[in-house]
Amino acid sequence: MARAQGARALMALAFETTYGTPPASGFTRMPFASTSLGAEQPLLNSELLGYGRDPLAPIKDAVTADGDVVVPLDAEAFGFWLKAAFGAPTTTGAEAPYSHEFQSGSWTLPSMSIETGMPEVPRYAMYSGCVLDQITWQMQRSGLLTATARLVAQGETVGTTTSAGTPAALDLKRFGHFNGAITRNGTALGNVVSAEITYANNLDRIETIRNDGRIDGADPSIAALTGRIEVRFADQTLVTQAINGEACEMEFAYVLPSGESFTFTVHAVYLPRPRIEISGPQGVQATFDWQAARDSVVGRMCTATLINDIEVY
Repeated sequence: MARAQGARALMALAFETTYGTPPASGFTRMPFASTSLGAEQPLLNSELLGYGRDPLAPIKDAVTADGDVVVPLDAEAFGFWLKAAFGAPTTTGAEAPYSHEFQSGSWTLPSMSIETGMPEVPRYAMYSGCVLDQITWQMQRSGLLTATARLVAQGETVGTTTSAGTPAALDLKRFGHFNGAITRNGTALGNVVSAEITYANNLDRIETIRNDGRIDGADPSIAALTGRIEVRFADQTLVTQAINGEACEMEFAYVLPSGESFTFTVHAVYLPRPRIEISGPQGVQATFDWQAARDSVVGRMCTATLINDIEVY
């Protein structure tokens, strides 16, 4: 009897034309490190009396389909998650390399169908109506560079054969922490120990009454872009900005030697005034839990630019 193993797991993704309806074709094989995407339906204990001490059978509650997918930051596949977070990009370039610019502020977000497969069971679960609620990643000196995408799905359909056909393959050109750089107002920001970026669409689940127990949709509300930077305390630049209540532009970028790049520009970053602690003889560090807002000049909160060989997303 075959047993499921994560090493053999598969994931395929395609954008939907109609919310909640998986497309017949157009799936792409996606790299991922782990996933908790799934559907669950809890049981409600019976509250009825009059049948003795032993309880009556429980009844089923509403179905919830959601979860996280941990994916690598790479030059090609990451564009699908950026499209899910911000909407379709503006692509320029007559030939490779192409530049894909994703902008925040879109009122509508595309939905996806994502299939996870365990072929040895076999079990193929198709999650339709997937909308990206939040994406987050960290910058540090070493380690594997991954992002976590939090999804809200409409429902799950499980089968013994794949519904994704033969997914298109991508070249995995992965960014690493050593490819990263941070700039502030166009100047390299030094003494940064680590950084964290979180973009949230703050989805509103439309939980109407239906005979299938699924939601009607997940609508984006006011977005939020927050993060944290931890720096070695070497000058007063960031503290002065925080005290004055001013905004700065911060850019988080990765560039591969082959020319592919990912640049995430936050146009208006506001810093809180931090507590500067001296905890011992080691170096003093300061942590800034920053928040972003709409920049009145640019007209949006952030811009993500991905340069690669993919012609269209």
